[in-house]
Amino acid sequence: MIITILQIALISLGLFFLFAGVVGLIRLPDVFTRMHATTMCDTMGVFFVLAGLMLRPGNWANLVKLCMILGFLWLTSPTVAHLIGQAAWLDGVPMYGISRDKGGADND
Repeated sequence: MIITILQIALISLGLFFLFAGVVGLIRLPDVFTRMHATTMCDTMGVFFVLAGLMLRPGNWANLVKLCMILGFLWLTSPTVAHLIGQAAWLDGVPMYGISRDKGGADND
């Protein structure tokens, strides 16, 4: 009974983080803030969902597979986000509220 409640709580928390990432993707103004919101929320959301699934009774093979998936996502998600941000920066995508010429905030 307690394990089931913990599973539901962890999966619900993970879904909340994933939903917050989607809201950030829709609401935030530029590629850099969108990338930050989706990457952070995606990593935490997947962690909580997989943690809830790890509590499910079953064989050890499923637990090992879920741990491998979690480790893979923890390594690749921040790396890909960094590469996307670097590519956007090198391509000259403007940041919201910052001018590249002045190096400070736009007050125009």
